[in-house]
Amino acid sequence: MKYKCVIFDCDGVLVDSEAISCKVLLEMTENLGLKLNWDDTIEEFSGKSLGSIIEYIEARVKGKVPSNFEKEFRQRTFEAFKKDLKPIEGVSEILNKLKVPFCVASSGPREKIKLNLTIINLINRFSENRIFSSYDIGSWKPNPEIYLHAANKMGFKPEDCAVIEDSIYGVKASISGGFDTFAYTRKLNKESFAKMGATVFSDMKNLDNLLGI
Repeated sequence: MKYKCVIFDCDGVLVDSEAISCKVLLEMTENLGLKLNWDDTIEEFSGKSLGSIIEYIEARVKGKVPSNFEKEFRQRTFEAFKKDLKPIEGVSEILNKLKVPFCVASSGPREKIKLNLTIINLINRFSENRIFSSYDIGSWKPNPEIYLHAANKMGFKPEDCAVIEDSIYGVKASISGGFDTFAYTRKLNKESFAKMGATVFSDMKNLDNLLGI
């Protein structure tokens, strides 16, 4: 295998959470008088920090969201995750096949990453020192720092690592950090990912061949 380490994004790569989060956001923004298109919301919000999403919403509503907006969003998504969250199909099999170190690097809070992995029964595959959050370093995608930080902590250079992503912001972060990037998508952003220089795939079961496992 070419790579010495594999770095996974969390939402949309390990856990099928993007649709759940966007559904909650659509409900909450509609209560603010802002109606958003479903496909545009998935494309616009996937991979972004909640802070940047709130900035987007405030620009559209031309005002501040309620002070408890973030807290309510976290609570509502956590409850929805407990009921509906599932792993991305085929990801458990990929983790079983990997013979090199792997980790997760996400823009989400550490508590959210751990909760999501616990719900889908993958937390035992990621020890505490293999979970990296943008909140730990104060830098969010599309800045590459979270991936550079993860690679450094794992003991590898960017050229030694493969990054698995699913969002425009995440792919930008990975590529600008000098990582070989594999973009997982089921329908959105295929052409954009390819133009950015990522290897695009739509079935997690094909990732082993792409990585050369």
